[in-house]
Amino acid sequence: MVFMYALIDGNNFYVSCERVFNPKLNNKPIVVLSNNDGCVISRSNEAKALGINMGQPSYQLNSIFHKYNVKIFSTNFTLYGDMSRRMHSILATFSKEIEIYSIDEAFLHLQGHRNFTYYYNLAEKIRNTVLKYIGIPTGIGIAKTKTLAKIANHIAKHNTSKNNICVLLTQKEIQTALKQTPVEKIWGVGKKFAAMLKLYNINTAYDFTKLSEDWVKSKMTITGVNMQRELRGYNEIKLDDIRSHKKSIATTRTFGKATCDYNTVKTAVATFAVRCSEKLQKQNSIAAFITVFIRTDKHKEDEPQYRNSFILTLPVATASEMELVKHAETALQKIFKKGYKYKRVGVIVTGILDKHEIQPNLFYNYNIEKHDRISETIKKINTKHGKDSIRLATISPSETWRLQRNYLSPRYTTDWKELFEVKAK
Repeated sequence: MVFMYALIDGNNFYVSCERVFNPKLNNKPIVVLSNNDGCVISRSNEAKALGINMGQPSYQLNSIFHKYNVKIFSTNFTLYGDMSRRMHSILATFSKEIEIYSIDEAFLHLQGHRNFTYYYNLAEKIRNTVLKYIGIPTGIGIAKTKTLAKIANHIAKHNTSKNNICVLLTQKEIQTALKQTPVEKIWGVGKKFAAMLKLYNINTAYDFTKLSEDWVKSKMTITGVNMQRELRGYNEIKLDDIRSHKKSIATTRTFGKATCDYNTVKTAVATFAVRCSEKLQKQNSIAAFITVFIRTDKHKEDEPQYRNSFILTLPVATASEMELVKHAETALQKIFKKGYKYKRVGVIVTGILDKHEIQPNLFYNYNIEKHDRISETIKKINTKHGKDSIRLATISPSETWRLQRNYLSPRYTTDWKELFEVKAK
């Protein structure tokens, strides 16, 4: 049985989500900005044509925004997250096995024929179905390994004549694609590895496949060998394995407005600890350490500057929101100083283990089953009635430290008060 992977990627996903509910934005230059409306994190093709780069600070682009009437949006993660869930649920109807890679990407496991037309027609059907039901255009790359599917997907994004679809089936097609792929575009090759490889005149994915495995292992460990074997057509990378190696989980924010109020900072820290708890629970993990950090605004040189952090070893490794909030507040008390305007705050959990590796502490009263039941109940209620429908008392529903989002669109699909309105003449 032939086994293939399809990588489906939402085109300019955040921008596409905004266009679904406002068709007047079609063919217009659009950007979506990061937290506090800081940098560009998504661009329409029209915005790209104006020379707007990913990660570029928005204040540097004010003249371009004004001159070309660029439409600006703040990140609306509630909307994007819901659209992502809808897209992934549609994709799941095409395969018994789906691996969600990110908010706008997923791998489908395909079993079928060694026939280009079969896979191309299937990709067209997937693309048309997603577009019909949720209005999101996609690019689809199909190949025999995930890494090759990534390359195919990258080619598909620029392959408008083929409906943003690329199928790499024959050895000739794969070899051509590898020669066109810069080494830094290989899935898993970061800046350091790319720079090192270029020192040895290894500039393309094809060059990388010609290296000996011993050389790759000596320079890039077994991870590099797995990348190389994937490019040669052998399945080596599992997404679950990649996720299991995560060494830390962080939730941090730059406040929309700096604050010197302890209770405001404490509320933020508690909220971030809960978010870390949610991320731990989602991957069935627990954490052994928690770090809290606070910083003033380094750009305000005329104001007093202070930054500090505190690492606390948890009595029992946990993912409980109550436990993490309690210890996060303890850590904050160690470092908070009056008289400073705090601009950035964060919570980081480390020492991540599988939840079944928990070790009870004889000298610390912690009922594992009780905390698990409470966490599960909170999750069920919030899933049914909306985020933070039930929350710890220390988390305020009206935080003054919230992000600055001056261009926020409505949460069309998740809030009754912000439902899409249609007027008939």
